[in-house]
Amino acid sequence: MIKKNQIVLIYKVILPSSERATNLPLDTKEVPFEMRVKGKLLKSADIGDRVEILTASKRKESGILIEDQPFYSHSFGHYVDALEEIKDVILNETEELEI
Repeated sequence: MIKKNQIVLIYKVILPSSERATNLPLDTKEVPFEMRVKGKLLKSADIGDRVEILTASKRKESGILIEDQPFYSHSFGHYVDALEEIKDVILNETEELEI
């Protein structure tokens, strides 16, 4: 059971594939338009339950509870040697500027 006021992630279908615009590419048109949004849980619930949340912008949203305490899992990729060289050039050229 996930307690009230816990930060969670919900899932909601905004438009089913049958209601999407006709001018979209076929591979896009065949899937629903979906939303995932984080917010504070308004009532205790379990994963898979339909719930309401309060977002950071104070909007109420409803959807299927899919994750408790969501976190960011993206990165900026692997280290690139050329970027270090570019940084050095920029720093050297801007040292002489007076602001």
